[in-house]
Amino acid sequence: MKKIALLTVLLALSGCVQVDDYREVVKTPAPAGLASYWQSEGPQSEMVSPEAIATLVVTKDGDTLDCRQWQRVIALPGKLTQRSDDFYNVTNKREVYSVEREGDTLEYAGMTLKRVDRPTQECADYLQKNPLESKLP
Repeated sequence: MKKIALLTVLLALSGCVQVDDYREVVKTPAPAGLASYWQSEGPQSEMVSPEAIATLVVTKDGDTLDCRQWQRVIALPGKLTQRSDDFYNVTNKREVYSVEREGDTLEYAGMTLKRVDRPTQECADYLQKNPLESKLP
């Protein structure tokens, strides 16, 4: 029992973020400048193909959509959450990605995304059929 408690404390101190139950994730409103549409620009090493496109939608209330497309669209709704001074996107599949913004550039899931005026048509179509809880940016 002591080993389990010690392991839990060490994980908490190491900065790891783990999600056991998506429903228990506390949604955090987006800080100034983060609510927007973000999209990959050019090839990304984290994507399966140089033609693949990643889009992240973040609403002011902290709802998110991680939308990736290549030969098909994979879209995962999520929540923006905060731990200490760091922000994370937690998808409904319990995937956790850090979110770091600098100006109009976002570091997300090992990719660099740029602010755009609107999502790709495929992601917009997904959002029309599956709207997020809060108003889009």
